[in-house]
Amino acid sequence: MRRRRASYTLLSLSLIVCMLGVVNDALPQTPFYQGKTITILAASPAGGSGDLRIKAAVPFLRKHIPGNPTVVIDYMPGAGGRKLANHLFRNVQPDGLTIGSPGSGFAAQAVLGESGVQYDIDKFVYLGTSDTGVNYVFHTSKAAGLDTLEKLREARGVRIGAQSIGHDTYNRARIFAWLLDLKEPKFIVGYGGLEHVAAIAQREIDALAYPTNTILVRSPDWLENGNMHFHAIWRIPRDFRIRHPAFDNLPPIEGFVQTEIERNVVLLHYNLRYIGYPYILPARTPSDRVKILSEAMRKTFRDPDFAVNLKKLIGVEPDPLFPEDQARVISEIPRDAQAIETYKKLIGGGALPPR
Repeated sequence: MRRRRASYTLLSLSLIVCMLGVVNDALPQTPFYQGKTITILAASPAGGSGDLRIKAAVPFLRKHIPGNPTVVIDYMPGAGGRKLANHLFRNVQPDGLTIGSPGSGFAAQAVLGESGVQYDIDKFVYLGTSDTGVNYVFHTSKAAGLDTLEKLREARGVRIGAQSIGHDTYNRARIFAWLLDLKEPKFIVGYGGLEHVAAIAQREIDALAYPTNTILVRSPDWLENGNMHFHAIWRIPRDFRIRHPAFDNLPPIEGFVQTEIERNVVLLHYNLRYIGYPYILPARTPSDRVKILSEAMRKTFRDPDFAVNLKKLIGVEPDPLFPEDQARVISEIPRDAQAIETYKKLIGGGALPPR
């Protein structure tokens, strides 16, 4: 009799446990991010283009993260994103509550072995970027008289404008000049964006390597009046095209590559630019939180209202690189020592390296 009662008791307890499990499963689970605050660390100073990209995204991240957390921006400018990346890698808890936006230069600093880098770009978790697509064109003023690629390559001492040594305008101009085999080109630095327009009009410089969308917005007369001769184009990514008759049939810069080292140099610069302005998480962030944030980023970048916001704040349309693709691009950055050494010479202040 006692055994039977004991059996009934065990059965009853089992039924109660099962019922509690069913009830618990049926109750809605509180989203992890509900009532929490996410901090986005920005390497860009307040009001900069990187900051405005984040501000365009913040309301949509809050909308698309289950639990609708508060999202705030904290600024940590310095050392071209290295300060922020070091902090995120070494000091930030990987709890999914801190996202870094170190800008586009932090990866280059690591790959090129710059001093002070204390992070490993292959260990960060990548959440994507809102816009990556760009077309660069190498062009010369009509006054320079270099209306064909052949004349350009025969000319000596073509003066090419850039902002400063190491700036993106300088780096890509140097790579264009190197691959186009220009003879003793001169790189004239110290010009800001709008100053380039005046400098080339006043014949202080002969050439620029500029984004096509900037030309279309800032200097449409270069196209309407035939004030520029366009010689080569660099499409990032390769299938991204800013349509205009002046650009449509230009030879791609990859077509001038002759060696494996040159191919790796071009891919190195290509991938460093293609990653855009990444959002990143510390290594070892729990996978469930990575999944939530990655999905929220995808939904944000696809949100039609986000496109309006981004266009209003920085003048570009979304052309996103999603998390898994951004991680792949990072992993495919060439790490070949000879290519890195050649690239460092290209973006330095000395003569262009021989081909």
